[in-house]
Order: sequence, then structure tokens, then C-alpha cells
Amino acid sequence: MLGNPAYPTYQVFLAAGIAALVSLLLMPLWIKLMKVEHFGQQVRADGPQRHLVKQGTPTMGGAVILVAIVIACALIARVTPEIILAIGVTLATGLLGLIDDLTSVTHGRSLGLTPHAKMIGLTLICVAFCLCAVNLCGVAPEVRFPGGFSIDLGVLSTTLVIDSAGNMVTIPWLYLVFVFLLLAGMSNAVNLTDGLDGLAGGTSMMSMLVMAAVAFLTHDANLAIFCAACAGACVGFLWHNCYPASIFMGDTGSLALGAAFAGVAILTNTEVISLVVGGLFIVEALSVMIQVVSFKSTGKRVFLMAPIHHHFEKKGWAETKVVIRFWIVAAAFGALGLALYFQLG
Repeated sequence: MLGNPAYPTYQVFLAAGIAALVSLLLMPLWIKLMKVEHFGQQVRADGPQRHLVKQGTPTMGGAVILVAIVIACALIARVTPEIILAIGVTLATGLLGLIDDLTSVTHGRSLGLTPHAKMIGLTLICVAFCLCAVNLCGVAPEVRFPGGFSIDLGVLSTTLVIDSAGNMVTIPWLYLVFVFLLLAGMSNAVNLTDGLDGLAGGTSMMSMLVMAAVAFLTHDANLAIFCAACAGACVGFLWHNCYPASIFMGDTGSLALGAAFAGVAILTNTEVISLVVGGLFIVEALSVMIQVVSFKSTGKRVFLMAPIHHHFEKKGWAETKVVIRFWIVAAAFGALGLALYFQLG
């Protein structure tokens, strides 16, 4: 039997429905609050000129997404170390994003926290998540590849006795670096994807639906409920974020959704599969890296503008065309990742 027998399949869909409904109904209230408090999006001055009309649009919609996820999981999921950790890393990165958003709107600039401050925050979150995953949830510090091949990253580990009762904590140093690269990298990748109306919300929804299927197939229906709640919350958000957007998710939502995605991948030992499922996010991040390296080394730009979704805008594509085509690409990556999972299994 697939999944946990204690959780009928319909409960996964129910979690998605509850999260979507909560997000859909609470978002108008949040939009009004943001308008009253004058918390609006700060648009990049060097971005596409047609984006200037978005200046001042209510932001931090990710806060409602997080509330919807928590409510759906509280009503449907069973309390386990895994789901507590998944929700914890999502809320922690969401809080970091909230601080970033608040810094941005209060200082009236498109950039919030400094990269150094944000990296410190992400590092602390990643270290705490990794240690809890290995020591409390029994996650194996290894990376599995399609075909059954795996690499043990626990070979460089330190075991410490933390109290007189002999309780110990294992610090897998090499795996810790890997978790940081995946979790922090995916959080920033989703953050970079959040540049057009409906883009990050739609692609995150598709990716989390695939991860819900992966979690269910790995016999953890509880994490599948969490993933479905994330996807459902994105659906409710998209109702208000579709073009022309009434609200943006901000770093509060994008950083949190990226961490949720990577966190589930780590907890289910499907990290490599997640790199395929989240392929669009990786492409977005790579486009920025390529642009920076090219400009600093040669003085020339590879793309008209990075991230790559702005490149296609600069080529004359309508914003809605870019978003829908990127949704299609994200769905293709998700289907490929699911196919690789069956090969891995």
C-alpha cells in the first residue's frame, strides 16, 4: 500500500483544499492591511519600464500563505518530528524573508537585508535543520541517485555527548554543507523566480504537488499533507496574484516556499530528484550567476536582463506569455522528476 494506512489519500487533497480556502479568504484582508500601513512593493529602477506601475502594490502576501499552511497541517496532519521540522524550517525562512521585506518597505528600496545578513540567517537555519533531521528524524546523511546508486556523506561526522545521561548529537560535516547548498540555494532560487505576476506562485504550486506525490510514494503521507498544503496555499494566493497582481508574496513567501521544497526533499532523501523537479528555479538562479560572471570577466551580458524571465520580457514577450510558458516548463520538469523517482525506486 502506498502512503501511510492511517491517512487515506483524500486527506492529502483535503489539506490542499483547506489551505487554498484559507489563503483565498484571508488575502483580501491582508491586502487592505498592507494598503493601510502603506507596505508596498519597491520596484527595481533598472528593471523593465512597464514594471514601474507595480510600485506600491501590497506585498508580504507570503505571510498569509504561511498561515494557510499551518492551519491546514494542524487540522489534517499528525504531529511527528518530520512535519514539525518541515513547518519549522518554512516558518524560520519565512520570518527571515519578513524581516527582509520590512527592511525594504521601511527604507523605500528594492533591496532589503544585506546579502551578508541574509546569508547568516540562512546558515543558522540550515545548520539547525540538518542537525535535527539527522538526530531527531533519522535522516540518512547520504545522497541517492536514480538507479539505486548513493553517496555516503556521513563519513566525516563528529559525535558529541551533550549531557550526563549520555545523550549524543551527530554532526555530519560534509552532509551539512550539502544541506546548506540545497536549502539556501533553493530558497534563493525561488526568490529570484518571484519577479512576474503569478510566476513564483504557479511554479511553486506545481513543484510542491510533485513533491507531495513523492512523499506519499515514500510512505510518508504526513509530509505529503504538508506539501499539498503548500500547493493549496499557493492556489489561493494566485487568485489575487494573477496579472495584474493585487499583492506580491515578497521574500516572506518565496524564501519560505523554497525552504519547504528543499526541506521535504531532504526529509525524504530525494534531494537529487528535487533538483530535477525544481529545475526551473535552478535555471533562474543559473541565469543570474552566468550574467554576473560574464559581465565581471568580459564586460558583456549573456542575457538582456537576469533573471532569465526578464530576458524574455526584454525580447518583447508579454508578461502573461512568459508566466504561462514558464509554468509549462515547470510542469515538464516536475513530470521528468517523477519519472526519475520511479527509476530510483
